Amino acid sequence: MRAQIVLAFIAFSACLGQEWRLALPGWAYAFPRDHHAHPDFKTEWWYFTGNLFDENGRRFGYELTFFRHGIIPPAQRAANRSRFIVDDLKFAHFTVTDASSRRFHFEQKTSRGAFGEAGFDRGDELAWIDKWSLRMGENGEFHLEAAMNRGRIDLALTPAKPPVIHGENGISAKAAGEGHASHYYSMTRLTTVGTLTMDGKSLNVTGSSWFDHEWATNQLAPHQLGWNWLCVQFNDNTELMLYQMRRDDGSIDPISSGTFVAADGSATHLRNDDFSMMPLSTWKSSKTGANYPVQWRVQVPSRSIDIMINPVLRDQELAFAPLTYWEGAVDVSGTRSGVGYLELTGYAGALSALNR
Repeated sequence: MRAQIVLAFIAFSACLGQEWRLALPGWAYAFPRDHHAHPDFKTEWWYFTGNLFDENGRRFGYELTFFRHGIIPPAQRAANRSRFIVDDLKFAHFTVTDASSRRFHFEQKTSRGAFGEAGFDRGDELAWIDKWSLRMGENGEFHLEAAMNRGRIDLALTPAKPPVIHGENGISAKAAGEGHASHYYSMTRLTTVGTLTMDGKSLNVTGSSWFDHEWATNQLAPHQLGWNWLCVQFNDNTELMLYQMRRDDGSIDPISSGTFVAADGSATHLRNDDFSMMPLSTWKSSKTGANYPVQWRVQVPSRSIDIMINPVLRDQELAFAPLTYWEGAVDVSGTRSGVGYLELTGYAGALSALNR
């Protein structure tokens, strides 16, 4: 039923026409302003992943993402309307990877937010849905809370580096043509402390997290199915983000790109020719039948980077409707070592419906 509701709202919003703001060159980023919602754009997400360890060295990965999908364009919003008419659909994903127990837990929440049970920008809350919450403190720190049957997180995240802007001239291009882009920045290293509860047992955890924030309208072109995305936190205090946009003929769109972040926080834009991502092995989902390339060799010659990406667990698929994808904690070895997260979308079905 929830999946049908999501699809109905997406179909309805597509019928309202193109009256959303496009991600165009020249965006001037400002913080903390841009941590908040951008309701003039159709899609937006606040995306946190991290690798955590308890006092005994037990390893966990987590993802908590809040999504906003616009329904009513800004020009069609009316004052003094019924609370049952909402501007956007809210949904969120929460996962916990328990490396030592070889278990992956995931849950989705969806809401219209008609009675304030979900929304964006309420006091210090940037986003919330039921009791899942993203808060921002006065000094730029973040606080995450989320719970499901098998796991719960209560985490404080402190930025170790300033925001990194991806792309060029204020946009991260995803396809050729005007508007096929997003405004996109990351906090690439957040010192993380708090508690993680598994099967009723509360554990003190520490580690490092990554925060992505993106907002756009019509990112994907009609011939694109999805993307391969990777973020890595190296042990030498540098970071790497890469994405490949995947076409329906199996090729990689040459507009794909990435960012290398030095230890001092300075960022270098990487074009498609500056790096390579070679899939080495796949994992097939018994739920969806999708084949995901979960092991990779990644090279960035200009930085002498030649690394192997290995999943902590091969099964880290979020089998939701209408958005199913693989998102999981990975280990990194080679010329540099570290940890990270890998996202693989469009393997269980094209994502075009969410980008109209």
